[in-house]
Amino acid sequence: MEYEAHIILPEYLILLLFFPSGCLIEAVNLKSSNRNPVVHEFESVELSCIITDSQTNDPRIEWKKIQGGQTTYVYFDNKIQGDLAGRTDVFGKTSLRIWNVTRSDSAIYRCEVVALNDRKEIDEITIELIVQGKMATLHCQESEGYPRPHYSWYRNDVPLPTDSRANPRFHNSSFLVNSETGTLVFSAVHKDDSGQYYCIASNDAGASRCEGQDMEVCESLEKIILKSSNGLYHLCPQTFSVDDLNIAGIIGGVLVVLIVLALITMAICCAYRRGCFINNKQDGESYKSPGKHDGVNYIRTNEEGDFRHKSSFVI
Repeated sequence: MEYEAHIILPEYLILLLFFPSGCLIEAVNLKSSNRNPVVHEFESVELSCIITDSQTNDPRIEWKKIQGGQTTYVYFDNKIQGDLAGRTDVFGKTSLRIWNVTRSDSAIYRCEVVALNDRKEIDEITIELIVQGKMATLHCQESEGYPRPHYSWYRNDVPLPTDSRANPRFHNSSFLVNSETGTLVFSAVHKDDSGQYYCIASNDAGASRCEGQDMEVCESLEKIILKSSNGLYHLCPQTFSVDDLNIAGIIGGVLVVLIVLALITMAICCAYRRGCFINNKQDGESYKSPGKHDGVNYIRTNEEGDFRHKSSFVI
């Protein structure tokens, strides 16, 4: 009877037998610490792209933005491209940092690395960025109506659906209307949401319309303003930073004022030293010079403008 011997080797030993030593890491590999970052508008965000394995010291790095079926460069040829230029930089050699993000930055970003010295030369990773806008709530309430009224909201005389997603006309908005409580809630306000808003409360007895309010959404400084005949209402606190002040201008103005005051002071001192402010007009026709002891009287006349001897004097 013949017996066959079977040797079972672990998988990693089989790989070492069939592949040269060290080839397991001769491939560029990427990872990300956050594949689905979610941030609010006007904040900063980091798109993480980390090389875990590579034999290439200086790989080629590219970032692309995929939005609405179009692909555009974000980082190419060692430069930030497109609308992100000026508010984006590269850190950690391969990752991106974006400041002051807006809803238009919501997209899929693809990090591509080409390492020519690796057996697997190319690797890529995608990151989906979601930018959420600021919330805002408009209230409409009729406390005396009976039966209890239902509420409807209008923007620029156009009725709003209870859910903006239900009407393609409002695809750029994200709001919900509660017809029972009369609230209009924007989960993320956008500049296109600016306009005049008013609500109508109605029941079987009739309808009542509230005063219209103009809502202006300013995408800078994180500011949303409601305007009405009663004044301005800020849904978000205004931000006021030192950068808004012209510090250099203020300092320069103070220095100019100080220099002018110093020059005026010096001019006054020089004038006093020259006697410009001494009144040389004397009352009377004659006086005795305190510095003379020769017994001579001196008289000053307006015609001569100086002193002269009298016609008679005593020796």
